[in-house]
Amino acid sequence: MGKKFPEIEEKQIEFIKKQQMFFVGTATADSRINISPKGMDSFRVIDKNRIVWLNVTGSGNETAAHMQDDDRMTIMFCAFEGKPKILRLYGTAKTIHADDEQWNELYDLFDPLPGARQIFDIHVDLVHTSCGFGVPLYDFMGQREMLNAWALKKGEAGISDYWKNRNAISLDGKPVQISAEKA
Repeated sequence: MGKKFPEIEEKQIEFIKKQQMFFVGTATADSRINISPKGMDSFRVIDKNRIVWLNVTGSGNETAAHMQDDDRMTIMFCAFEGKPKILRLYGTAKTIHADDEQWNELYDLFDPLPGARQIFDIHVDLVHTSCGFGVPLYDFMGQREMLNAWALKKGEAGISDYWKNRNAISLDGKPVQISAEKA
C-alpha cells in the first residue's frame, strides 16, 4: 500500500495544495516527541525537494527547540475529505528568524500573519504515501481566526514579551533561540 519517492511529484504537490491542515513531527535524542497541527495558509512547496512553512506564535516552541539539536523533521498531510491518502515528507530543516538574511525572501511567499515567529526551510529526502483508509472523513468549515485576533491584540511588543516569557524554554527545559525582531 505505501509507496516511497525521492522527491515530491506534481500530483503530490496538487494534493498538498488542497489540504487545510498538516502535522509537524520533531524530536531530539533526549526530548519528548512533538507532533503539532498547523493550519492557516502557512505551507509552500518551493521545488521537488524543498518546502517551507511559516510558524506563528503559539503556546509552546518545541519545533524550534528541537531544531537546535536535531534537524530532522517530518511533515504529514492526510485527506479528511475525498479519496483517502496520507502523505509524509521526511527531511532536514533549518530555522529562519526575522533577523536572518533569508527571512524577507521566504516571508514574501506568504500573506502576512500576525505573530510570525520562524520559517522552517526543509530539504525533503523522502516522500512516503500510504492509504489513509483509517482516517475519518471531516467537512472543512474554515480556519479559526482566534490566534490571529490574539496576536493582533497583543501587538509586536506584547508578542516579544510573550516569546521571552512563554516561548524561551522547551517542555524539556532547554533554552530556545528566538529572534527579538519581527517582520
